[in-house]
Amino acid sequence: MGLSFGVTAGSLNSMVGDFLFDERVRSQRTELERLSVTAAPLLARADTEALADLLEGAAGEVSGRFLVLDETGKTHLDTEGELTGTLFQSEETDAIVRRGQSVYFGVHDGATGELVNTHSLIFTLRPSGAWYSYCAARLVDGDEVIGVLLLMSPVTDMMTGLFSLQRQMLLIFLLVALIAFVVSLLFSSILTRPIQDMTRAIQRMAKGNFSERVKVSGTGEIRRLAETFNTMSEKIETLDLTRNQFVANASHELKTPLAAMKVMIESLIYQPDMDKALRTEFLQDTNKEIDRLSAIVSDLLTLVRMDANSVQLTREPLTIAELVQENAHRLDSVMRKRDQTLELKLEDPCDLNADRGKLNQVIYNLMENASKYTQEGGEITVTLARVGRDAVLTVADNGPGIPKDSIPHIFDRFYRVDKARSRETGGTGLGLSIVKQLVLLHGGTIRVESEEGVGSSFIVELPFSPS
Repeated sequence: MGLSFGVTAGSLNSMVGDFLFDERVRSQRTELERLSVTAAPLLARADTEALADLLEGAAGEVSGRFLVLDETGKTHLDTEGELTGTLFQSEETDAIVRRGQSVYFGVHDGATGELVNTHSLIFTLRPSGAWYSYCAARLVDGDEVIGVLLLMSPVTDMMTGLFSLQRQMLLIFLLVALIAFVVSLLFSSILTRPIQDMTRAIQRMAKGNFSERVKVSGTGEIRRLAETFNTMSEKIETLDLTRNQFVANASHELKTPLAAMKVMIESLIYQPDMDKALRTEFLQDTNKEIDRLSAIVSDLLTLVRMDANSVQLTREPLTIAELVQENAHRLDSVMRKRDQTLELKLEDPCDLNADRGKLNQVIYNLMENASKYTQEGGEITVTLARVGRDAVLTVADNGPGIPKDSIPHIFDRFYRVDKARSRETGGTGLGLSIVKQLVLLHGGTIRVESEEGVGSSFIVELPFSPS
């Protein structure tokens, strides 16, 4: 703003100066051309007296001073008498005699007589003093230039007014520049404060404070940036809490079988005369804990690969009904031991392209969970049907059901509804989480419906044509 005003002020000052000088030139040129027509014959006849009378009268009218010079620069007449007979050299007379100009105008410093460039006066501090304009016109006799008529008139008032305008413009320019600077600082502070707050918040987040949030204010891009930052911060905090919880749960789950194994192995070491049957039982329990530990590690590695998006599906044509029947056969002996009844309702074979191994794991885990958490003599029903563009697999049981407050967490890692019972059945707390991830990889969905004392149903929906 300040620079723009400076250019505008300079241009305005220049235009005002040009206008004043042009007006001066026009008025003096008209007067000189009129006088040169009358004075030229008088100079040619050397009628000095008549020439002096003519120019002295004109000098009084224009409040100026006339000089008549010949082509060599010698002064033939000075209306004030000081320079008569002397040589007088100036840019104006040279322009007439040597460069063939008819009229030439210039402004001179009264103290030094120096010709000044009027355009160089813009925003230039000049000392106060007298200023004179020189306006020269040629005197012609026939086709020959016989002399120069020079009018010297004071222009101090005009130059003083021009310099006054210049100083006012300069002061206004400085004031506008100062105001523009202050206003720009204020607006810059207002605009950058949210970004500075965000920068400080990011620095605090870099130190581990993931609960950091910034104030959402204003409108437009700054507001959207703050909202996006808070959303990102919230997700990072959630991921950090999940990671910490995951590490804590994994450590606890790994520690439990290790602690049990340590107790049993120490018993074997410090009781060498232990009964053979009890020794065998301890070794069998140790072996079970090792299997459990191996299962936890295997499930953890599976989840890590899924989190890293390194699990790839190998799709092939398959029939879900066949997978259900295969898993029913695998679990038949387990269910007969618990006197459980398995009913298959395969309404549609549901042929689709899927990863056989991973889909088989989904079906087996759901059916095994239903058997584990259903009482002896319970009933388990597996239904397969085509609903629109989806294959819908439902594994239902008439077990104890899931409490309402546990349903939202049923697919969380290491989450157990009944922790003591889950450990007794050998569960790792990761099965349903893995099932959900595998279903999502196939582009499907999984949900649970349960009522305490009635039973639970896990419903898997898989698209026939995954996107």
